[in-house]
Amino acid sequence: MPIFMPQGGLVDHSGTGPTPLRSVSSAAVTKVESQPGTLKDQDAEVAAWLQREDKRQSTTLTLIASENHSSPAVRETGQSRITDKYAEGYPSRRYYGGCEVADSIEDLARTRAKTLFKAEAANVQPHSGTTANMSALLALAGPGGRIVGMSLKDGGHLTHGHPRSHTGMVFEAKQYGVGADGRIDMDQVRSLVKEHKPHVLIAGGSAYTRNIDYVAFAAIAKESDAFLMADIAHPAGLIAAGVVPSPVGIADVVTMTTHKTLRGPRGGMILSQEAVAKKIDSSVFPGAQGGPLVQQIAGKAVAFGEALRPEFRAYQVRVKANAAHLAEHLASEGLKIVSGGTDNHIVLVDLQGTDVTGADVEERALTAGLAVNKNAVPNDPRPPLVTSGLRLGTAAVTTRGFGTAEIDRLADIIIGLVRGEDPERYRSIVLELCEAYPLP
Repeated sequence: MPIFMPQGGLVDHSGTGPTPLRSVSSAAVTKVESQPGTLKDQDAEVAAWLQREDKRQSTTLTLIASENHSSPAVRETGQSRITDKYAEGYPSRRYYGGCEVADSIEDLARTRAKTLFKAEAANVQPHSGTTANMSALLALAGPGGRIVGMSLKDGGHLTHGHPRSHTGMVFEAKQYGVGADGRIDMDQVRSLVKEHKPHVLIAGGSAYTRNIDYVAFAAIAKESDAFLMADIAHPAGLIAAGVVPSPVGIADVVTMTTHKTLRGPRGGMILSQEAVAKKIDSSVFPGAQGGPLVQQIAGKAVAFGEALRPEFRAYQVRVKANAAHLAEHLASEGLKIVSGGTDNHIVLVDLQGTDVTGADVEERALTAGLAVNKNAVPNDPRPPLVTSGLRLGTAAVTTRGFGTAEIDRLADIIIGLVRGEDPERYRSIVLELCEAYPLP
């Protein structure tokens, strides 16, 4: 079937070239022009699945630490016509014409990001946190370079040098962990860096609940003439609001996702000191990806604008307070909390000593209407699809309006699920909370 071309012709894949629109029957033109419409009219199957997801989120409480609920304004950007625009390159240096609006949007996103985090340079193009990390590491270490990062089993991320990640394949990686107290073993970090002499030292994690001493990490990196890269994918919103310490201005490069505590669209970002900004930009494009997703960059700009408002800081204060309260409540009922508590939005529960696994509780929670995720804990003897831990996050429920009273009700449900109570008995409580605190 020919494809409609707005320029006035039809693409004919037979190889004879465009057919003038005037030679096409009026019935054919009507058929082509009638294609645009609502999703339900165009593709009822996909529309039904999306409607089902809307219902799932509306009737489920999300306690997954890497998820949040973005604002209607952020979501609206993904539906705009700019999703059709290719914009390879950077503002004022594009490889396609017609990028004037894309340039303005990206400039706005970069300016807001730099203002929000007090950064010298910002690259808002990475499609994800993984892309951001790989781009930054290749810029700073180069292929085959040496890196030191936090091990996945101790709370790090796959992209910090795990052997199944490209970062563990492309780079010569060594991993540090946590001590018996669940906190980063800085002596081990110093020893590894001294021995391995990495090009890049990585600070940050995906299941680490305590503040990170970026000044100490920077000193260790400097001793071995290494770059310091801070991955703040999880606490980015808390850092932007100033409620936990920031690595910006301390680390050479700061990577993040934009959709967790920052509450923007799914995507990544790299902040850097001016001295390495050109290397970072070249590593993102043309190194790691081609055309950026301009609609996502627009969503990032909106989210950064939201984060610059006073109410965003108040929100992050509540996120942190709710997490601390959740940890305290669970601990008071006998559950073991890794590191003894939390300084951010994450609570990591160690289920060793109980008769359930992380996978058990995750399944029970879904029946009750809670979305949680199983997670490894330090020295976990179980495989990744089973685990001995449960990672909980308070960003999404705080977006819905939860305070400590509602957190208490959630904590009681989690305790009941761990103890083996029937999850169905909690479904009505969850639905009541969902109705009282609807999605934005």
